[in-house]
Amino acid sequence: MNIEDLRDYCLGKKGVTEELPFDEDTLVFKVKGKMFLLTDLEDPTSVNLKCDPLKAVELREQFPAVIPGWHMNKKHWNTVLLDGSIPDEMIFRWIDDSYELVVAKLTRKEREDLRKNEQKT
Repeated sequence: MNIEDLRDYCLGKKGVTEELPFDEDTLVFKVKGKMFLLTDLEDPTSVNLKCDPLKAVELREQFPAVIPGWHMNKKHWNTVLLDGSIPDEMIFRWIDDSYELVVAKLTRKEREDLRKNEQKT
């Protein structure tokens, strides 16, 4: 997976923005201002994804390329090494899961705004 594919996929989701809030290298994708994916812009060899706590542990046990979230709450975040050992399709599903976890925690109004924008497109 390359940074362009990752970026296009994330920006294709409703309400998503990209920012560099921490430094000039850490690219963060947010939905309605809430993070769901982080990666290093200069060396995108991994992504941090929000994950259900039970699933996070399960994925870490199943895939050596999935480790506790680097510099994140390790209960809710995984770091996925983009070393080719996990198919891109699976990583895209995990990105979907991360996005959906964040959307589920948005206020009702924010979720309604996303749905309204979805109906317009």
